[in-house]
Amino acid sequence: MTTDSIRVLSDRPVDPVLEHVGSEACSVDNPASRVIRETLARVGDKWSMLVIGVLHDGPLRFTELQRKVDGISHRMLTQTVRSLERDGLVTRTSYPEIPPRVEYAATALGRSLSVPVIELARWAAAHHDDILDAREAFDDEHEASAALR
Repeated sequence: MTTDSIRVLSDRPVDPVLEHVGSEACSVDNPASRVIRETLARVGDKWSMLVIGVLHDGPLRFTELQRKVDGISHRMLTQTVRSLERDGLVTRTSYPEIPPRVEYAATALGRSLSVPVIELARWAAAHHDDILDAREAFDDEHEASAALR
């Protein structure tokens, strides 16, 4: 990845400490490796990725967001949006209405993350059958070897 490709994801100039590419990015030799690992853990979390992907098209109320993220519990969605808000990826806006209305939206930083998240989802959809075939072959091979023991 070049410095130019990193700038596409952010309006900020690239910090020379963060210019590491490839496997060096997460190496202990990189002074930013702790932050990189924490960020990858956050965006690697399935719920965070799904929330970021769903918020790409615009703000949603909590219940709308929960409906669009299949299988997420109220508690897990609350934890996820709080973590994403803390990382600057999501904003929470409370409107002083009766009944109260709260909306969640992806920030500019969150929308820049949604681009690779959506591409990853497209990749998974395109390779769905390949992944299922590989799993089935793996399971068959391991079941056969377990039966021989």
